[in-house]
Amino acid sequence: MQSTDPLKILVTGATGSFGKTFVKTLLSEFPKATILAFSRDELKQFEMRAEFNSTRLDFMLGDVRDFGRVSQATSGVDIIIHAAAMKQIPAAEQNPMEAIKTNILGAENIVNAALLNNVDRVIALSTDKAANPANLYGATKLCSDKLMIAGNYLSTEKRTKFSVVRYGNVLGSRGSVIPFFNEMKLKGSIPITDPRMTRFWLTLERGVDLVLTGLKTMHGGEIFVPKIPSFKVTDVARVVAPGTPTHVIGIRPGEKLHEVMITEDDSIYTVEFENHYAILSPQLLKISSSGKNSKMVPEGFSYRSDTNSWWHTDETFKTVLSEINLV
Repeated sequence: MQSTDPLKILVTGATGSFGKTFVKTLLSEFPKATILAFSRDELKQFEMRAEFNSTRLDFMLGDVRDFGRVSQATSGVDIIIHAAAMKQIPAAEQNPMEAIKTNILGAENIVNAALLNNVDRVIALSTDKAANPANLYGATKLCSDKLMIAGNYLSTEKRTKFSVVRYGNVLGSRGSVIPFFNEMKLKGSIPITDPRMTRFWLTLERGVDLVLTGLKTMHGGEIFVPKIPSFKVTDVARVVAPGTPTHVIGIRPGEKLHEVMITEDDSIYTVEFENHYAILSPQLLKISSSGKNSKMVPEGFSYRSDTNSWWHTDETFKTVLSEINLV
């Protein structure tokens, strides 16, 4: 895929943190591409239109729950980046059918519309919460992942390919723990759910890079997982708010002590590359693992934030926060 290709790219959830960063990157790196930003928030679209001010960026109001509108949006589109989702864990627990409609039925609509309109490639954004899910949000995203991968079986007589990108906590995104810790710092104490808790951490820009890598290398059926550093949540609090006391409030319902992005059960289908892993569908294993610079991971391998071999130090974490203007 060349950056000069005259592509039409649809981004669902385009007014969210990832969506805006991804659209900005597309406008910069794909000078002939037109981008369609699809979301249901008219105010955010209005603000984004003024901020980007590009003739190559169009907007469409709509909801991924509405198949008719999704079908209209995907007409003539070459690539879909599906970033729309209901993401707040407590909101999903309290409004389960709303999460199911958006995250599961919305994904189904994307798959069916992409097949109907012969879209070339589809990449959906996932989450670590989808691996061995402990809450409804994770369960709906696991279903979404399965729907996307299964789309490849439905497209046997069509050209459409479907893949997924899975990653953990995004620094600088809306709802990120960093602004929350800064707010709590002003109140004199930072709540910590469990002092043992670890998380993977990546920037929005790294997430965008992984999606672009997926678009260039996908055969269809992969779940791409980036290699990223871990850091304890207590260490994050210490770096963000040095000297501020913490207090333990206990793990919330549906919250995990450590993040898992690749389970042991997935190890027999997982290929390692230099900067990422790819969990492959069994039917595509031989095709996708035959490329250069890749190898199968050992059976029983898992990718967890507590056993990760790559860890942030205080200094490297400070550097990342400084680069994205969070300190």
